[in-house]
Amino acid sequence: QVQLVESGGGLVQPGGSLRLSCAASGRIFSINAMAWYRQAPGKERELVAVITNGGIGNYADSVKDRFTISRDNAKNTVYLQMDSLKPEDTAVYYCNANLRPTGAYSAREYWGKGTLVTVSS
Repeated sequence: QVQLVESGGGLVQPGGSLRLSCAASGRIFSINAMAWYRQAPGKERELVAVITNGGIGNYADSVKDRFTISRDNAKNTVYLQMDSLKPEDTAVYYCNANLRPTGAYSAREYWGKGTLVTVSS
């Protein structure tokens, strides 16, 4: 059974930093892109950042130059370093991975359960 488990959310003041982690576990043959999404109260889920298995990242305009996505392929883990946080970054952050389980014919999307980030003074 493949699982994605996020950690690192919490309460932070505006201008502060947080680092989110997401570890994929289970019988995994390969992982393609990994990503972070977020969903604020009353809003739709949106893509925050995505990283290829080669380490190339892309960002939403709203977080560019403030957030950094990275991954450790040996640990099947993706990170999101969030700096200069703003109240509008408050949301539940979800990890996403396009991965192929061992024994499967193809890859599909997997999601974590989310971790809450609150930016408030």
